[in-house]
Amino acid sequence: MQQNSSGGKDKLGNISKQGDRYLRSLFTAGALAVIRYAKIHGTGHRPWLTGLLARRPTKVAAIALANKLARMAWAMMARNEGYKEPVALTA
Repeated sequence: MQQNSSGGKDKLGNISKQGDRYLRSLFTAGALAVIRYAKIHGTGHRPWLTGLLARRPTKVAAIALANKLARMAWAMMARNEGYKEPVALTA
């Protein structure tokens, strides 16, 4: 994974081809499963995924979601904590 950030704006790169090929494929398969479920049951509670699927093809969105999942998994392992549901933004 590559990250280039400047001026407070995050620019996250793609999943690199370094590391465990099997683990990358598991993240991708999991992301495709999430997208498949979201297309059947709706993406109302996932605004990030809704916007992404509107702008990009399904497989490109799956790789972006896999990248996000990998970052979340790494952060949870690095901090030794469980998953925390994101707090909904109130307008």
